[in-house]
Amino acid sequence: MSNKEAKHKIIDMPVSYESVSTLMDQETYKWHHDTHYAGYVNKRNEIEKELSNVDLSKANVNYSQVRSLKLEETWNANGQILHEVYWATMGGDGSIDESLPIIKKLKEDFGSIENFKSEFTAVGKSGRGWAVLVYDLLSDGKLRCVMYDFHNQGGIAGSIPIIAVDIFEHAYYHKYGPDRASYLNSLIANIDWKKANEKYQKFISLKI
Repeated sequence: MSNKEAKHKIIDMPVSYESVSTLMDQETYKWHHDTHYAGYVNKRNEIEKELSNVDLSKANVNYSQVRSLKLEETWNANGQILHEVYWATMGGDGSIDESLPIIKKLKEDFGSIENFKSEFTAVGKSGRGWAVLVYDLLSDGKLRCVMYDFHNQGGIAGSIPIIAVDIFEHAYYHKYGPDRASYLNSLIANIDWKKANEKYQKFISLKI
């Protein structure tokens, strides 16, 4: 392992509470960032520090410190990353600009925007952790709705998250109770498609 310690930073919320108040209550806005997200960043740093000193000679599939740390490394790293993606496209009014390349691509890959919304919502209602719109960079260049049942379980290798929705209960129960469908509808209605398009266009030029 590298002796360099990771120093992942807790970023500030990129959206104001006022811009997401239809989606979440103020306590959830604070708890989600200050407790859940910050916890993943701090634990990721702690784990990577421990990995820099772990005894590799004791690696074992049944149990070893290496195995335990590597499992929790992906849990916390994805917990950090997916939360940052989650917030990055919030704060809009859900309005669709037909000229945006991401909108054209969604129509191409899903048949219509309504088909995308239906599938994204269905994935969100079916999973335990995350519903994510990804750009499948390594396979066929399509936009896909995928499920991360947990932070480190699911997804497609090499795909890049464009829009993510946290469907763990802490993300919505305080405002919506068990009505996850209403939360998902509110999330879709709060997407800033210009921000989503910027993320999409950042990655479509990558060549692997």
